[in-house]
Amino acid sequence: MESKPILERLHPALIPSLAALPEHVPVAILTRHSIREEPANRFATYEVPLTPEGVALAQALGECLPRPVSRLYSSPVGRCVATAEAIAEGAGVQLPVETRSTLVEPGSYVQDIAQVGGLFFKLGPLGFANKHLRNEVRGVLSPQQGALQMLQHLQQSLGEPGSLSVHVTHDTILAAFIYFLRGQCDLDQSHWPWMMEGAFLWFDDDVAHWLWRGERGEVGISRLRE
Repeated sequence: MESKPILERLHPALIPSLAALPEHVPVAILTRHSIREEPANRFATYEVPLTPEGVALAQALGECLPRPVSRLYSSPVGRCVATAEAIAEGAGVQLPVETRSTLVEPGSYVQDIAQVGGLFFKLGPLGFANKHLRNEVRGVLSPQQGALQMLQHLQQSLGEPGSLSVHVTHDTILAAFIYFLRGQCDLDQSHWPWMMEGAFLWFDDDVAHWLWRGERGEVGISRLRE
């Protein structure tokens, strides 16, 4: 398939990662939504939509997926649902988008928005993520607890062998999840998830395997319950 120029807006490791996925097992992608409009300040509210370019990018990604999309899950926020719908359109499938609280805040890590909200606005997404990854934030699940919850969601919602389930979420959730798995708690802007960037995951009984920016890793799920 001829590469589309718009795919250059993706993180450069994303498309090459598709060829590194195991062929005969179900795989999940946990991805940030596609390109959105710029908010009036640095904090994007739930109402901020995708741009036309963002819709086109998600469609283009769907077109180049080398395996069938079997299931679609999303944060209930409009730009995430629109991303999932555009991926499905590009992949040529008609599937319902199922919304999950695990993919949005509050609901994923944040348990007490009143306790957390002020700190988030004070520190900004990157500063908040670093503090959370160091277990220094109250009113949220710990990075370990949140990762376990996300892994359980991903494992329980896998499709058929060889297929891809799509899970569209937000940058803060993806960052907390993947950098806990990497054992990293000192992030700078270069680590932050791009729009329409995702981590791939697959499972072997109790072991979760992940692929992020070309790096592979694995974690025992039962260990996270300790």
